[in-house]
Amino acid sequence: MRDPDWPIGYARLILDEVDSTNAEGLRRAAGLAGPTWIHAARQVAGRGRRGRAWSDPVGNFAASLVLRPEGAPGEVALRSFVAALALHDALSAVAPGADLALKWPNDVLLAGGKLAGILLEGTSHGARMDHLVIGIGVNLVEAPLRGEGAVAPVSLRGETGVVIAPEALLAHLAAAYARREATFVTEGFEPIRAAWMARAARLGQEVTARTMQGETRGIFETVDEAGQLVLATPGGRHVIPAADVFFDREAL
Repeated sequence: MRDPDWPIGYARLILDEVDSTNAEGLRRAAGLAGPTWIHAARQVAGRGRRGRAWSDPVGNFAASLVLRPEGAPGEVALRSFVAALALHDALSAVAPGADLALKWPNDVLLAGGKLAGILLEGTSHGARMDHLVIGIGVNLVEAPLRGEGAVAPVSLRGETGVVIAPEALLAHLAAAYARREATFVTEGFEPIRAAWMARAARLGQEVTARTMQGETRGIFETVDEAGQLVLATPGGRHVIPAADVFFDREAL
């Protein structure tokens, strides 16, 4: 398979080893001239949401995109959906027919297991975002042991037999992200939201959303215009801005 052309306007840095591509992106952000992908062959202190560790064996994928976005922080954060769609696009291209789905807020599933995660971090002054770093990790060759996450991890090689070099996936991802970002900038969140919903895992099924304050169980109804999870419960609709989502075991 021929790798796509690298998108115009995006730079890339290929590194042998870093602590975390997101941490490296935050360190370098102020000195970058424009959107830049930072890819590392090895990441020794990767991290996920809520400060969790992210295991990154050699051969898996770790990269971060550093942007200088415009808009309010809430609008900027919607790029987690842009990134998830782009990653779905890239994985669909390298593993045609794979059973991929998107799990709110920022995971990519393969055959019901967690294949990839996305972590957004940034710097700001007051209400203005200076830089956004979108970190993406994909279990290409090896899935870590299951930790405290809501879904058991899987690998692309283990589930599909597909073997792809991380730098080849980066080429597909960068091209896909550039296309989805152009849509977001010119047309807004709605086409991104609609495309994300078309790939959503467990839409119309019962899920549990857990936060530090408790949990809400209900039917996954939609994701609203602010990217929030909307659950239909016996007590009415609940709008949830941030949570870990768990699926029923019997529905797996």
